[in-house]
Amino acid sequence: MKTLITILIFYSLSLPAFAQKDSLLKTKLLFTYHSPVTNFTTDNLGNIYIISPTNQIKKINEKGDSIAVYNDVRRYGKLYSVDATNPLKTLAYYRDFSTLIVLDRLLNVRNTIDLRQQNIFQVKVACISYDNNVWVYDEADSKIKKIDETGKILLESNDLRQVFDNVPSPEYIYDRDGQLYLYDPKKGLYTFDYYGGFKSKVALLGIQDFQVFDKNTITGSDSTSFLMYKPGTLQLLTFKAFKNPHFFKRIVFAPNRIYALNKKEQLAVYSIL
Repeated sequence: MKTLITILIFYSLSLPAFAQKDSLLKTKLLFTYHSPVTNFTTDNLGNIYIISPTNQIKKINEKGDSIAVYNDVRRYGKLYSVDATNPLKTLAYYRDFSTLIVLDRLLNVRNTIDLRQQNIFQVKVACISYDNNVWVYDEADSKIKKIDETGKILLESNDLRQVFDNVPSPEYIYDRDGQLYLYDPKKGLYTFDYYGGFKSKVALLGIQDFQVFDKNTITGSDSTSFLMYKPGTLQLLTFKAFKNPHFFKRIVFAPNRIYALNKKEQLAVYSIL
């Protein structure tokens, strides 16, 4: 994978940013979750949502204490993604069945949305919207769509094939501070308003574990470093925290935490000093 510095130089005409040389972060291990973890996500209160090899979702707090468990793991096949950005409303997506499960803060089922009933068949990303509905990107017709908890389409964007020569195939979607963000690692970061109107594109490419915390803070990583991008100043900062990052399957960088999932399927949580 290209380094962030190479990406920055190559796309300097479309991304007028500057990079700070890698800073070494000082960290402190808070705890390690030893039960097998295949994936995880977090919310803005510091809670962690653990996905087990059996597709169980377990919610733990910032100290590692269990809060809730979602155990209905066999009905819809493999769990594709979890959006927990709203700590009161978690969204579980089962792509093989085109099904979204809306969970409450204790991971009880609030509602089930079968996207096929709305003729939506090719969704790769979904998230909770600012008004507690759901955003999806339908690759079949290249449209961003907002649906309610029954699956009814509330609004949709124009066909993005009429806007871009090469439409995005996003791997991440975020609703933050009055804007909707789609991120395609091969094409960049796309920003839209809440009506699906295109606003901007930034050539941030090849970023893993992409996260939008707010309109001023975007984080991720490449093969060697953490990244923090500041849209307001077009500033790109890179950091290092581990001497051997290849020991980990995922390393997620938050403003005051680092979540490191190693190849033994153990999740370690660090504070940034």
